[in-house]
Amino acid sequence: MTSVGNRPATDDTSRFGVSETPTDARTVLGHPRGLFVLFFAEMWERFSYYGMRAILIFYLTKHFLFAKDHSYAVYGTYTSLVYITPVIGGYLADRFLGARKAVLAGGVFIVTGHLLIALLEGPAGAQGLYLNGFYLGLSAIVVGTGFLKANVSVLVGELYARGDRRRDGAFSIFYMGINLGAWIGPILIGILGETVGWSYGFGAAGIGMLIGLVAFVVFQKDLRGAGRRPGALRGAPVFAGLSLEPLIYLGGIGAVGVVWWLIRSQGAVGILLIGFAVLTVGYIVWRSVYTLPRVERDRVFAALFLVALSPLFWALFEQAGSSLNVFTDERVDRMLFGYQIPAAVFQSINSAFIIVLAPLFGWGWAMLARRRLEPNVPLKFGIGLILVGLGFLVLVAGAAPRGALTPALFIVLVYLFHAMGELCFSPIGLSSMTRLSVTRMTGLMMGTWFLSTAAGNFIAALIAQTTGAASAGPDTILNVYTRISGFSIVVGLGVAALSPLVVRLMHLDTIADTSNVADTVAV
Repeated sequence: MTSVGNRPATDDTSRFGVSETPTDARTVLGHPRGLFVLFFAEMWERFSYYGMRAILIFYLTKHFLFAKDHSYAVYGTYTSLVYITPVIGGYLADRFLGARKAVLAGGVFIVTGHLLIALLEGPAGAQGLYLNGFYLGLSAIVVGTGFLKANVSVLVGELYARGDRRRDGAFSIFYMGINLGAWIGPILIGILGETVGWSYGFGAAGIGMLIGLVAFVVFQKDLRGAGRRPGALRGAPVFAGLSLEPLIYLGGIGAVGVVWWLIRSQGAVGILLIGFAVLTVGYIVWRSVYTLPRVERDRVFAALFLVALSPLFWALFEQAGSSLNVFTDERVDRMLFGYQIPAAVFQSINSAFIIVLAPLFGWGWAMLARRRLEPNVPLKFGIGLILVGLGFLVLVAGAAPRGALTPALFIVLVYLFHAMGELCFSPIGLSSMTRLSVTRMTGLMMGTWFLSTAAGNFIAALIAQTTGAASAGPDTILNVYTRISGFSIVVGLGVAALSPLVVRLMHLDTIADTSNVADTVAV
């Protein structure tokens, strides 16, 4: 249940060019104590996000009694917006707030959103005020994630000076915390939400985020100066007697209203994504053609090739929280020792596989590299697309006929294939964005990667909607899975065939190796 990761740029500089944590600072396991403050805070944030995500589709279908296709539309719109807003939040932190204040503001918005959903639960089927309160809570989470998601990873990087050998291990420790939260969240929140009450599940998500936020505030002294923006925003008032900083926070509150409208309008989000994509990619192509020398231009084009594959991968992978979650609930035998496991709990399987497999993949890539057999980056992408497709084919092959229940083993196998695909795709892609883009375009390329992930989540909703339409038959979902898996495998094979040409565009013989952060998936 990892989704696209938030792995930060691998450039060793902090956002503001210096490390604020001296090498003689108090340490734990050889790392600044601030690393473990961030580990704890982000673990609880991912606990809240993935735990809530696991029960979201069921809350829509079983509490608000939405039709499946409508539920998938709301779910997909929400997850798409979650990956658009960090681009804006990162910009605001870069230019004005600094990462620390952005993370703090994001945590407040997220806690508020979860608790709003928990406190405004009405009778089953009741909408009106309750539904609008639910949308308001989702919107606050989206805005909060925009402030927090990219910037908490930036703080990790700012704890270490340029060239500090501890950086690789630091990010590995940090991402283990991320996956730990993504593993525990669906189990605890899924059980509470599905068996005790929806408000208990959403409330637990809010409390989890609150624990992380309190830890961040209480122990932020261990971050030393990391994440502080030089030149505090305490200048002269710029509007209505307010300086820029409070205006940014008020803008965040206003953005909640905008997102509240967008979540209810799948079409508007689709237009927004298309518009952003055309403008962003068009600008990158224009700038590459007219301002960059040939070698750098080729590398940017290679990066754009990888970006173009991202929506397809995430469109299939993100069925996990929507159509695959519903399939698990309706058509999978979930009995274990006389107890029926809530369907949402199965959302934790992917993160469990990531925790186990990430070190093995890291060791495997290193071993193959020593033997000069490591697959190149586009080939790894092709393998990832093939694996995510094979996961659905395994499910289709093992699915029981309508009226019978599919053994849970086949759902576990889906997540195994998808976790392996993610380890070939997500960390490799994020590393490549920073390695292939020129320094003055790195942030733009990272934003484009997030944008492609948002597009993948949006397409995932469209795919899921075809399985839940009113006219869909009982086996429509398996037919859809067969088609999308076949398409992904064919594209993956095509990418593998084209990989030598793409590698040629990368000009690896002249590139400086600055991507030394361990290839560990970020959730």
